[in-house]
Amino acid sequence: MQKIRITDTTLRSREENGESSYSFREKIEIVKTLDRIGVDVIEIPPFTASRADVLLLHTVLPVVKNAVISCRPALDEASVAAACEAMKGYANARIHISVPTSPVQMEYHCHKKPKPMLEMTEKLITAAVSSGFAVELSAADATRAEREFLYELLALAVKAGVKSVTLCDSEGIMLPDEFAAFVSEVKASVDLGDCELGVECSDFLHMGCALAVAAIGAGASTVKTAVGIDGTTPLSAFASVLKMRGDSLGITSSLNASSLGKTASKIIAMGSSAKGGASTAGDADAAGMILRETDDERTVAAAVAALGYDLSEEDMHKVYESFKRLAAKKTINGTELDVIVASCALEVAPTFILKSYSVTSSNVISASAHIEMEKEGTLLRGISLGDGPVDAAFRAIEQIVGHRFELDDFGIRALTEGQEAVSETVVRLRAGGKIYSGRGVSTDIIGSSIRAYVSALNKICFEETL
Repeated sequence: MQKIRITDTTLRSREENGESSYSFREKIEIVKTLDRIGVDVIEIPPFTASRADVLLLHTVLPVVKNAVISCRPALDEASVAAACEAMKGYANARIHISVPTSPVQMEYHCHKKPKPMLEMTEKLITAAVSSGFAVELSAADATRAEREFLYELLALAVKAGVKSVTLCDSEGIMLPDEFAAFVSEVKASVDLGDCELGVECSDFLHMGCALAVAAIGAGASTVKTAVGIDGTTPLSAFASVLKMRGDSLGITSSLNASSLGKTASKIIAMGSSAKGGASTAGDADAAGMILRETDDERTVAAAVAALGYDLSEEDMHKVYESFKRLAAKKTINGTELDVIVASCALEVAPTFILKSYSVTSSNVISASAHIEMEKEGTLLRGISLGDGPVDAAFRAIEQIVGHRFELDDFGIRALTEGQEAVSETVVRLRAGGKIYSGRGVSTDIIGSSIRAYVSALNKICFEETL
């Protein structure tokens, strides 16, 4: 019985197709779910070396128990190096180099002729292999490639040390027997040695599963599938083929087919939400972020960046030290990391000093606030109405400053219990494309909110005077 490996491309294919991206939280949930049902390889969205991409790797790699995480960088050595650095220390990771192989695709995507394309591919594979990671080469649009070029590319890749090669039927018009003949021809023409041969079959003619089965009969051992992605071999359908005909075909897999239907429905539902544009930056930052005591400073720094902060090295050290103290007791989510940043980073000499505040509110008149702050020895006053006491207070402060900042986030939590509970407020203001966070602590919720706003305001003023 031949065991077939299943690679899921849902996350990668969705972004390649230009569809709305899943939220950060949804991406993590999808990876965990696919790992749980027995998918062998999970391809994450194309790696752009952004802080969010690094954070995603640092979040999913430690939690995946069985699957391999496949990361596809851009076609340049700097991107490959960045991907390798982001995955450093993890054995369950591999680099995925995907290059166009048909003349039209090489010219359109890379502006290269065959010889320069071979040279570029060899450099990228060599750079990835030298970092110690397993490497996969995908031959995109392989069925339309000039055969001699394709064979030379695959032979070069095997010699350079790739562990698997994938033939992609990007055009999607081959019939099963034609695709089987193509796979057989490649196997007969290129000495793949121990290199794993995979296929990525188009489902545009609704024959993705048939193409995959035909390819397996011709010698392929890995099939790429996806959930809810038009034009890609459906994972559920292929799993059904294995369940119904696996024994007669002499093939099996690690998939848990009994739970696959529910899993696919869940992922498709997430995709429908993403199409509706429900994902927001705020949802992506705190919702799916989980950090542990074992996470290093690089991982925590990536998480801080994902929250929207741009900290100096000194401030990042302060945040990490505070993080370690709290992480020794519990796991840290995005909201708690936000509080850590607010409480210990970017502490600056205050431009504005809160002197007094008076806030009134009732159910019959609008809330009002009278704020007094001192700036360079001068007492400044602001009086304002608002939609509630906190809004009135913030408007009074803005009146003093003469500028209205975008309120990115506002959160309150109780630090102690009882009627005299101490509350902690975190205010995040956006200015000049950056996030500035302030923290206020008081038994008075209004007071802690005002102090948090002034704290964030002083950080903005400090940077503007540099």
